[in-house]
Amino acid sequence: MARTGQQMRSRTTRAMADRSSSTTTTRTARAPKSDLGDKLRYRFDNSMSRGTPALIAWLFAATLVLIFVFAVLVTVFQLPDEADRHGFFRQLFNNLLHALDPGTIGGDNGPWRFLLTMLALTLCGLFIVSALIGVIATGIDSKLAELRRGRSIVLETDHSVILGWSDSIFTIVGELTIANESRKKPVIVILADRDKVEMEDELKAKVPDFRGTRVICRSGSPMDIDDLRLSSHQTARSVILLAPDSEDPDSEVIKTLLALTHGGSEGPRIVAEIRNPSNLEAARLVGADRTVLLDIRETIAKLVVQTSRQSGASAVYTELFDYDGDEIYFLEDHHLDGTTYGEAQLAFENASVIGLVAAGIPSLNPPPDTVIAGHGLVVVAEDDSALEGQARALAEPDLAQLGSETGSDEHPTRALLIGWNERAPIVLRELDHYAQPGSKLTVLTSFGAPDVPALESLGVTVVSGATTDRATLEQHVVDGLDQVIVLCYSDDLGVQAADARTLVTLLHVRDILSSFGSTTPVVSEMLDDRNRVLAQVAQVDDVVVSGEIVSLIVTQLSEDQRLELVFAELLGDDGAEIYLRPAEWYVQPDAEVSYATIVAGAVRRGETAIGYKSEQLGRAEGTAFAVVVNPAKSERFTVRPGDRVVVLAES
Repeated sequence: MARTGQQMRSRTTRAMADRSSSTTTTRTARAPKSDLGDKLRYRFDNSMSRGTPALIAWLFAATLVLIFVFAVLVTVFQLPDEADRHGFFRQLFNNLLHALDPGTIGGDNGPWRFLLTMLALTLCGLFIVSALIGVIATGIDSKLAELRRGRSIVLETDHSVILGWSDSIFTIVGELTIANESRKKPVIVILADRDKVEMEDELKAKVPDFRGTRVICRSGSPMDIDDLRLSSHQTARSVILLAPDSEDPDSEVIKTLLALTHGGSEGPRIVAEIRNPSNLEAARLVGADRTVLLDIRETIAKLVVQTSRQSGASAVYTELFDYDGDEIYFLEDHHLDGTTYGEAQLAFENASVIGLVAAGIPSLNPPPDTVIAGHGLVVVAEDDSALEGQARALAEPDLAQLGSETGSDEHPTRALLIGWNERAPIVLRELDHYAQPGSKLTVLTSFGAPDVPALESLGVTVVSGATTDRATLEQHVVDGLDQVIVLCYSDDLGVQAADARTLVTLLHVRDILSSFGSTTPVVSEMLDDRNRVLAQVAQVDDVVVSGEIVSLIVTQLSEDQRLELVFAELLGDDGAEIYLRPAEWYVQPDAEVSYATIVAGAVRRGETAIGYKSEQLGRAEGTAFAVVVNPAKSERFTVRPGDRVVVLAES
């Protein structure tokens, strides 16, 4: 039995070995052959895959072989007559002419066998030349298509780079072209994950005048290090990083910051937009010291609050933040050492001194008796080039015309907030900073359940209702309101739909207020700047265009990073802020005074005058009021009831 078991195991082992041997033989038999033909074909395929240069090289080689073979045939068989025979190398050249130019055969002489041979050579040459023309045309088309895709590197220095694409890019490009008017051959490079031609067409349609600035578009992802090199960001003057219109824009911004700082901390200054304040800390860790982060939600919310508290403030902020008019600059060479800050405010005819710079840190509206000793100046002027050789003031203040009234605008307020979006909680917190105890606010919204933050001085009541319904609005838009704020439903509706609903609400609100003669200021938030003109029909006091105002600030910060601290103080609730206060606090009412006298009146109150708001000037321009920022010191104003002086002051 044992022997029988051993025999069975032996047979099984042999059977398995036979199957293994058979499998090995089968695999060996199925292995692909690699003869000389396969190797040559494989190498030929590899060379052809290299593109247009390889194809041209093969056609060139085929042409050489063709003319060589026919030269050998003509020489060996002595095809032409003896009188028409040439040397071998001369025959090679003649064959080349036959292959490239079919007309060459028309000048041949000799027997028919020679003419037919040259005809065959010419026909073969036609195929090669036709293929060569096709290959070259295809290569040129491919190169043009590559150029149209925007995949070539930009070789520029001291240029501005914009990474990403959003609706705000048109305002940024427009502002940069104004800022670049004093530069020599300025360049703006845009890198976005969009088609190059589409970007160029949209820019030309919405920014019709580049004012001598060359705008270059490149297609690629700003988050990709290789694509990022196309913009030559390392040699740029500044980099603007836009928050994209995506589900998680801050993550893309942070990834792009990682790509920008991949080569080290050295490089141009970076200005980046952040939509969610909770991502600011992570972005700061990546951006290091050369990155300025702009919190979009907080910036817009603060501007809405500032403009809602006082009519005309939006015009002041827009004037200071854009490059079309007067903006904020830093002046180092001023020759005012030894004078006081109060005296410096009256020093220049066409520039307003609004602060001092010590150890690189700007401070707005310092005490008037602060002595200037090596300080830089923060000034409002029309252009930085105009600061050089700034003329002295042409008018002296008339101290006899200074106002004697003192007053305060602080009192418990009643306000109405219509609408709700992600910025509304920040708006409420900012309103609470300025609210006096006992102030009340009603929130009327059509969408969602508002999450009201904890507040100290402001009592908030939330009401759900249709904000475009007249009957609903009449219940809440009542006489005695101190301010009305209308926010857009940007979280729930598209841009145009949200603005359309806002416009309908504004028409009802202003009509209701006018029915009982109320002068309550109405401030609205818009998403599209084109709808600002439509809002004027509703007689809105101020309109804050979210995308535009952020774009203006981003552009300013990209040109001068020192403005970050200045803007932070202007928009914050600590330090000096912009106020529009009654003109009779500064000069005598109904008097005609120079602007220098108004400035002196502000100095006496420990404030800094930067402009004037006049209803009379507004009527002359066909508007409710006009705001003049940084008028000349010699310009004269007649103080009327309702006029306001724009000042920087402590709250």
